[in-house]
Amino acid sequence: MRRPDHPTTTRPTAVNGALPGPESPESPEAREALEADGPGGGGPGAGVPERTVPGAGAPETGGPERPVPGPTIAPPLPADGVTAEAVLAPYLQGQAADFLRSLRLHREHSAPSDAGGQGAEAAARALRRSARRISGSLHTFRTVLDPAWADHLRTELAWLSGTLAREHAYAGRLTRLLDALHQLSGATLPAARGTKPATKPGTQPATTTAARTAGAPEAQGRAVLGVGAARAGALLERQLTLARTRAHSAALQALGSSRFHAVADAVALLASEVPLAPGTTGRGAEALLEPAERAEQRLLAAVVALPADESAEPYNEAQDAAWHQARLLLRLHRYAHEVVLGAADPVLTGAGHALDLHRDAAASA
Repeated sequence: MRRPDHPTTTRPTAVNGALPGPESPESPEAREALEADGPGGGGPGAGVPERTVPGAGAPETGGPERPVPGPTIAPPLPADGVTAEAVLAPYLQGQAADFLRSLRLHREHSAPSDAGGQGAEAAARALRRSARRISGSLHTFRTVLDPAWADHLRTELAWLSGTLAREHAYAGRLTRLLDALHQLSGATLPAARGTKPATKPGTQPATTTAARTAGAPEAQGRAVLGVGAARAGALLERQLTLARTRAHSAALQALGSSRFHAVADAVALLASEVPLAPGTTGRGAEALLEPAERAEQRLLAAVVALPADESAEPYNEAQDAAWHQARLLLRLHRYAHEVVLGAADPVLTGAGHALDLHRDAAASA
């Protein structure tokens, strides 16, 4: 993720159905490539004039000529031949196929024979992953999609992803807090300060009064920490396990509801056809660059608004909210990057992982 003091905007160009790596829009090469992304000056049959033939039924000696329409001409393709539909549709259809595949695996591993439940958990994670990417892409590229359809499906996918994520969130929070308690109770407290008394050769060193008096508070402190950590651990185990159980039941109920079946049907249709906005067919990939750039600019603005390091305070909900907003905007930027460039950016993935850890830490706190 670029530093906010260097907000360089990238505008890749379309090649072979995907958009290649970023180029600075200030370079002449980039400007020429962007101009080539616009509608071409003509296609097959462009500029063909109307033909005239002798009038039907007219004497061979001549007769009035009437115009005959030329061949039907499709909208001209961009100069590079790549359209927004050719870039966005395969991405959405691939994510829809992953969604349906994960759903099938989740149903298979949710059987009673899968005692560990690890297969169902992995399938649920994959299901959320696809749902987030479809939902984020529908949000960013809404201008090139059927807006009513995109808004409805995005809302339903957000509901599904949030419902499935709660169980995983409670489990992760419990693990994080129990590990922290273990480290706290098992930590070695500072050793007592004291000087080793001088002894005669062949004799045992005597224990000083300072060492004896300091050892008792240390042992007492360790005991208090151990008891407190055990009580806190039991409380967390009881509360978060109950919350996780309720979230698991809510997820199963959601997956069996008519609302979810409607979402699954909509995703199945998406896997075969992507509803586009009127007039989008035949538009160049430039139609995707503008919304992708807007997503990037929103992220950069959120990064600039983050609290400075010297003013950061622990357990500050107002400051945490700014980081949470940056995390969500980074996610939208990551997904737009995947659509436009055809691959994930490891730098953005690493930054997203760091912000996920911050989100988990804030929730645990």
